[in-house]
Amino acid sequence: MPDEPIILVIEDDRDLQMLVEDALKDGGYEPAIAGSGEEALTLLKAFRTKYSALVTDIRLLGRLDGWRVARGAREIDPSFPVLYITGGSGDEWPTKGVSDSVLLQKPFSPDQLVEAIAKLLETARKS
Repeated sequence: MPDEPIILVIEDDRDLQMLVEDALKDGGYEPAIAGSGEEALTLLKAFRTKYSALVTDIRLLGRLDGWRVARGAREIDPSFPVLYITGGSGDEWPTKGVSDSVLLQKPFSPDQLVEAIAKLLETARKS
């Protein structure tokens, strides 16, 4: 289906990236994989209406971490849906995370991921 929401994903762990991709496809979304935070922001700036949400790991290879990528996404679109995924404790989320975002602790199930994205998109549609 060409009208499936496209979800921009930044995850540098290959196995987890594949799990996220499969979960999103099974949930009716089209995953678009960015190799780094820098690449994700470039894609968002160039094609901001193409993507429906961002799924980002907090710790990323490259100069930008997930916190900075999400802030950059919100500079492009102040209501852009953001889902953080982390193997860490997530203690910094209240201070570093963007408002109205969701944080999923690893390990998470594919259903938890799809449910979190669905809630984010529903909230974004209402605002």
